[in-house]
Amino acid sequence: MNTKLHAVCDSQGRPINFFVTAGQVSDYIGARALLSSLPNVDWLLGDRGYDADWFREALQDKGIRPCIPCRKSRSKPVRYDKRKYKRRNRIEIMFGRLKGWRRVATRYDRCPKVFLSAIALAATVIYWL
Repeated sequence: MNTKLHAVCDSQGRPINFFVTAGQVSDYIGARALLSSLPNVDWLLGDRGYDADWFREALQDKGIRPCIPCRKSRSKPVRYDKRKYKRRNRIEIMFGRLKGWRRVATRYDRCPKVFLSAIALAATVIYWL
């Protein structure tokens, strides 16, 4: 059983929203699911997996500037702010804090709803500490 956790966090590395997909599913599914719940921000820092023209356009329609490096297979590279992208470590820190919870790190729960509930509980504690 393989799952992928898509997350949105704030500039301080505190979790805001989550979405769980199957491990073999594209990152675009998670991006589409989390798009409507994005907060009002100036920038969105994302991984290469979220590099899609429709996603960039949707972010710009919401007034958010994307800072997402392009995939290596893209024929025409897209520019991004490399200095801002270095701040993406905040989300990695948030995932590290979540993995500090043994139930989340080892994925004890087989049911995705129960797994997401464990993540929500851990994220609530992480957010307030």
